[in-house]
Amino acid sequence: MIYLISDLHLNHKNVIRYCNRPFKSMKEMNRKLINNWNSVVGDTDTVYFLGDFSFGRPAYWIQKLNGNIIFIRGNHDRFGYTYAEIEHDGFRFLLTHNPRRVEYDGWVIHGHVHDKRPLVDRNKKRINVSCEVTNYRPISIEDIIDKSEVKLC
Repeated sequence: MIYLISDLHLNHKNVIRYCNRPFKSMKEMNRKLINNWNSVVGDTDTVYFLGDFSFGRPAYWIQKLNGNIIFIRGNHDRFGYTYAEIEHDGFRFLLTHNPRRVEYDGWVIHGHVHDKRPLVDRNKKRINVSCEVTNYRPISIEDIIDKSEVKLC
């Protein structure tokens, strides 16, 4: 199974206020994000993480998460690919953190904008997997395809 998510911002206290996240503390947020991830992702699943993983100690957080994680670097990260292109069920997707100034013929899956954009923007062919719009858990590529109706494009 393939999953995608971005913008966890683990260990970032101020993101709770900035993004109006429903957590009372950073510790509660970290615990809930880890639990949500592991309730969805199995050990053999692949997760494309599209940037802004944590504020410090990424290795500590990575070892707490299920799955094989492929990192796309966000503006707060020091590791990962700049972008990736994947194909699933005959559809191509460009994976990036920041969707601004991206030109691509197919669908772009991204983060960075948090809850300022919906999950799917059919006009721009953009899919926002910031954790605030995915209910703070990874979303499967199959759910993304169903919700975006890419089969109609």
